[in-house]
Amino acid sequence: MKKHSSGSSSKIASAVLPYQTPRLRDHYNLGRKLGQGQFGTTYHCTEKATGIEYACKSIPKRKLLCRDDYDDVWREIQIMHHLSEHPHVVRIKGTYEDNVFVHLVMELCAGGELFDRIVQKGHYSEKKAAHLMKTIVGVVEACHSLGVMHRDLKPENFLFDTPDEDAKLKATDFGLSVFFKPGQYLSDVVGSPYYVAPEVLHKYYGHESDVWSAGVILYILLCGVPPFWAETDNGIFRQILKGKIDFESEPWPNISDSAKDLIGKMLDRDPRSRISAHEVLCHPWIVDDTVAPDKPLGSAVLSRLKQFCAMNKLKKMALRVIAERLSEEEIGGLRQLFKMIDTDNSGTITFEELKQGLKRVGSELMESEIKALMNAADIDNNGTIDYGEFLAATLHMNKMEREENLLAAFSFFDKDGSGYITVDELQQACKDFGLGDVHLEDIISEIDIDNDGRIDYGEFATMMRKGNAGVGGRTMRGNLNFNLADALEVRGKE
Repeated sequence: MKKHSSGSSSKIASAVLPYQTPRLRDHYNLGRKLGQGQFGTTYHCTEKATGIEYACKSIPKRKLLCRDDYDDVWREIQIMHHLSEHPHVVRIKGTYEDNVFVHLVMELCAGGELFDRIVQKGHYSEKKAAHLMKTIVGVVEACHSLGVMHRDLKPENFLFDTPDEDAKLKATDFGLSVFFKPGQYLSDVVGSPYYVAPEVLHKYYGHESDVWSAGVILYILLCGVPPFWAETDNGIFRQILKGKIDFESEPWPNISDSAKDLIGKMLDRDPRSRISAHEVLCHPWIVDDTVAPDKPLGSAVLSRLKQFCAMNKLKKMALRVIAERLSEEEIGGLRQLFKMIDTDNSGTITFEELKQGLKRVGSELMESEIKALMNAADIDNNGTIDYGEFLAATLHMNKMEREENLLAAFSFFDKDGSGYITVDELQQACKDFGLGDVHLEDIISEIDIDNDGRIDYGEFATMMRKGNAGVGGRTMRGNLNFNLADALEVRGKE
């Protein structure tokens, strides 16, 4: 989630980079699509001079809607250069810009995502989890010591560099990362629902929030499901703020006390007493090779992990299809609407302005509904809505769960128009999205309520409206504030 400024103060610049670059295609051949994110698409590419393979993240500039977005891309590039000497951070090779795109050429990680690799391998133990954790928290410590907060640590952002047995795990995607100074606190709510720290939800946080996210990854690594889980985003947020960590049910009785001790210290709700990244790396479970047992964690953990990955991927694909439908024109229209409602040009909207403005555009919302919109959008409860809050609430209310968007997403997968999504059609969609190895049978069986081996529209819509395993995989960048406001409102009434 991220705030946008109303764009009225400064005209959007046409360039991201402060310098001219050569043309990407003079030096590289672009190949197949490897993946697709919120802003950019990643392609396989080959350097013409050497034949060396790389990944190229191409960001269309039409998706950068305001100065903040341009600054974010430039900051991502700077941070990647800043961290590039670290052996477990994806290396940036070069940056190119033309009239239409910004291209980031990076080291290619061909070994797949963290969880996928674990599931593929079959044998998996606490000792293995401890080795992986050492790498993940090592990256966090390096970021913090260089004055960088990652802010979006999740399993999908860790890839193996090769398919080989001795492959290195590498951190990717620094799109939400920021530079910070000691003692500095941030307030914008970013991250991904399952992994977000309680102090981020309270909108007052520092670099300690990265350790919480790493603690959530560790919990999932050991049992296959997140520690804070619910049917909706709001429910997840409430669990994060209040819920008890389950160390009782399977497989926890068989997990070492040392592992549970470490998780407890990483998931301390008070950031001041939470363990630091450096202290995690000094914990006996990480340091002492004899503490984390090497016996397999069992098939139940692996199958839950498999299901968790698979559901994440389908829901993510569907959300992307919907997001693609939300054209820049629509968002541009919302900017105009904000300006029109903000009659005194103060950059914020009062309840009265909102009511009058909605009336002027012919909206038939009742007073109680306008109040509900106002309450939901006014995240910091100061009685007015700024542009970021307005954009988040209106986008979320209007688009994400609107029937025609769900239908459009469904028909994107249902290529032959049969009214059902089959395994073959999912296979094709995964290929289109560059998702590689996805366990499709697990996806279908999870959603397929009537067990006929395929997904009908009703089953699909139920999945999209529920906060099942897929919900936690997406990064919050503007369209979840509405949910968050609801969650915090509920918390306030308890």
